[in-house]
Amino acid sequence: MGNNRLSKSLRFLCVASFEGRLPHMAKAYTPGLKVSSKTTMRVRRVLPVAGEVLVAVGAHVRAQQPIARALLDGDITPIHVANGLGLNAVEVAAALLVREGDRIEKGQIIARSKGIFGFGKKEFASPESGTVESVSATTGQLMVRGAALPVEVLAFVDGQVIAIHDREGVTLECEAALVQGIFGIGGEAFGKIHFAGVGATDTLEAKSISPECKGAVLVGGGRVTAEAVARAREVGVAAIITGGIDDADLKHILGYDLGVAITGSEKIGLTLVITEGFGDIAMAQRTFDLLRSLEGRAASVNGATQIRAGVMRPEIIVARQSGEALFSARSAPPSEAGLLQVGTPVRLIRDPNFGRIGAVEELPTEVAKLDSGSKARVVRVKIEGGASVLVPRANVELIEA
Repeated sequence: MGNNRLSKSLRFLCVASFEGRLPHMAKAYTPGLKVSSKTTMRVRRVLPVAGEVLVAVGAHVRAQQPIARALLDGDITPIHVANGLGLNAVEVAAALLVREGDRIEKGQIIARSKGIFGFGKKEFASPESGTVESVSATTGQLMVRGAALPVEVLAFVDGQVIAIHDREGVTLECEAALVQGIFGIGGEAFGKIHFAGVGATDTLEAKSISPECKGAVLVGGGRVTAEAVARAREVGVAAIITGGIDDADLKHILGYDLGVAITGSEKIGLTLVITEGFGDIAMAQRTFDLLRSLEGRAASVNGATQIRAGVMRPEIIVARQSGEALFSARSAPPSEAGLLQVGTPVRLIRDPNFGRIGAVEELPTEVAKLDSGSKARVVRVKIEGGASVLVPRANVELIEA
């Protein structure tokens, strides 16, 4: 596994934690990924600029339904009228046949020189369509703004409108199954959950992706290869959800080394969500089983990830229907958000047990000396199918139900 800037940022994301100062209580606080069979979500959906809200409070909306619409200003294009007519910049205004605010079309004659004694007049046709924004007496350029660009915001989830934000958007509420990943690329995608036919520990390869995966949210198991992503893009897969990815494969997929702290705007033909981390890592069995229980259901996926300040996780959301039977994982004691206590399910995020899942067995109150010689607060974790290990609290991540 490589050591590029993205991997380092992701390690920062995993390690950054806040421990409660609770010397007499066996609990602490740590960040975590939500993997929930059913949770109440509130989703704020807003436009990038002021526009029109298309729904009312109380309305029930579908994930791919537009809930707000706006027009973005078109691009500005400079048109070199002075050069085209062989005039000085200050002479352009007198030669123009259009004024600021006029609509012009490509090929329309917008300027004409006077010539000499009425002879040798030259005409200038606009190379672009748009609206005349301004005329520069310094450069002799006409600034033309292109047509406004319509933009719509979709609901993204099936839910009910509980608040309207004037000329901006809405807040939705829904009951949904939620799986958060550790890292993703690509924006919002929609499709039915479809399994690639591999287990939670198996590598997702190109041979596992067939034409029937078109339009699907494809669930793999362990590491996904660059060849599998290329095949998925060729087939028309909407999104891939899997456990891990190598740095080298990610660079191959993108065509460059991703070193930014925010993702989501990548144009790779699909959305990719990694649930566990970098390397040959299996998807957590609990996550795999929850997604398996949702096979065939419509899902909303967003790969956007913010690694540093204001952490944002990639998400897979499946709306729940009232009264439906829910997937039930091994029970764990309920806890408040971020609370680490005995019985809490966690993921280890440091070698030699990187990616392993377990449960908190003990939270010693005393600071312990580590093998490195440094001191830190620790937690004892019972690994699934393995032994108990004592690790720094910063080396575990909560799996929130």
